[in-house]
Parts: sequence; structure tokens; C-alpha cells
Amino acid sequence: MVSIEVQNAYVDFPIFDAKTRSLKKKVLGKVGGKIGTESKVPIIEALQDVTLSLKDGDRVGLVGHNGAGKSTLLRLLSGIYEPTRGSARVEGKVAPVFDLGIGMDPEISGYENIMIRGLFLGMTRKQMEKRVDDIAEFTELGDYLQMPLRTYSTGMRVRLALGVVTTIDPEILILDEGIGAVDAAFLNKARDRLVDLVKRSGLLVFASHADDLLLELCTTAIWMDEGRMRMQGSLREVLTAYKGRDPYENMSAEMAERLGIEHVVTAKGGE
Repeated sequence: MVSIEVQNAYVDFPIFDAKTRSLKKKVLGKVGGKIGTESKVPIIEALQDVTLSLKDGDRVGLVGHNGAGKSTLLRLLSGIYEPTRGSARVEGKVAPVFDLGIGMDPEISGYENIMIRGLFLGMTRKQMEKRVDDIAEFTELGDYLQMPLRTYSTGMRVRLALGVVTTIDPEILILDEGIGAVDAAFLNKARDRLVDLVKRSGLLVFASHADDLLLELCTTAIWMDEGRMRMQGSLREVLTAYKGRDPYENMSAEMAERLGIEHVVTAKGGE
């Protein structure tokens, strides 16, 4: 049975050469949290006193502004970062998807990158060989799959990476949003595969700024702010508190149908 248990976890990054404020800002922007000033050596307090318990079947969204600590928390849950203090225990095989381009080589073909990316995500060569044709059909890249990845546009690279990611069978799926570079029609096609991927996973943690994807993939949420968990609860409650509006208001009829809820439109300005 898969599970994640985090108790009073902190993740700190000491900065040994922080003579300029710009360097501090650069590091802070990558990991989130805030800069501690009590130590002689500046400390990036990326995560502070995080406690959470996740189990098989949980579908958790992470929300918060850029630099709030979402990506650092994802890396802690994936085992990439160890807590400076506190503890983090993960039971189950983790498939971390932080950057759709990680594990891909620009100098080799799309077909070869399908294999490499699959192996990077924990699949076997035999498993990937069975999936190649399905991935190729999904990407709609045709003869480009025989060309080096460096000849691809950003959108084409995302198509290829999504094709691979959505074929894996993860026990724990740690997902950081990175699918905005594809056209709307293809994104709708990819959405169905993402939903199916989440159904196959035992546990999902998904960091995103997109309400519609969060509503479709998640049931609960955590609001991160300056490296701390500001709120945890149902997805609708957390999004309402974080954004100051109910995400169900003025939802499109198409999205309401996908979610299986009643379509609600709130009038504005007396309309």
C-alpha cells in the first residue's frame, strides 16, 4: 500500500557566497520559502514545519504563488531532497514528473528519446517497446520522430514528452505542470490521457496554477505560502480561499459536464 508521511519537515539551503542581493533573489525564486537572517551564513528556508499524511487513492493539488515552496515540497515527497529537520517517509514507487524535458537528448531522434524518457521514468525497455506505436500515434509527429530532437519546436517536444509520460504506470505520481506549450486541440486530447494516467496511479500530488486541471484531477488541495502549509482541505475550499472566488462560479458548460456537476453561472454587473 502506497503512502507518504511527513512530520515537522524543514528544508534549508545555506548560501555560502551571498554577497549580492541579486544572488539571494535568484536562489529564492527557484526554491521558494524565505531568507533567514539569524545565521552568519544566509539560509534559504524553503520549507518550514510541514506535516502531512497521504495514502493510496489521494489526489492532492498544490497551489500557491511562484516561490511559495510547491516545487521544493514535490522534491521532498519524491525523495530528491532530504529534510533538514523532521522526517519524510515514502512507501511505493515514485514517478516524478517535474520537467517534461528531463531525460531527453536533443541530439538523438524522437523514437530514441521515447525509450530514454521511459527508462528515466522507471519503465523497462520491453515495456517501452510495447508502447512506442501508441506514443507515436498520439504525438502526431509523423516523420519528425526519426529526426533529432533539436529540430523540434517547444510544442513538439511537449507532445513527445506527454506521449511518454501518459503511458507509465506509477504507484505515486508527482506532477509539476508543464503542458502549456501545446495548442488547445492537442491539449484537450492530452487531457483525456492525463485523466487516465491519474486513474492508474495509486497516489497523486499535482502542482498547478490551472483551476480546470486541478478540478479535473484532484479532490483535495494544499495551499503553500512562504514555505509553509497555509491551508489544507477540499480542493474547492482551498481554491476559494487562495483565489478569493469559488472556482465553480462561471465555469464553462463543457468543464461542468466533464466534472459531472451542475453548470452554474453567476451574473456580473447586473447582467
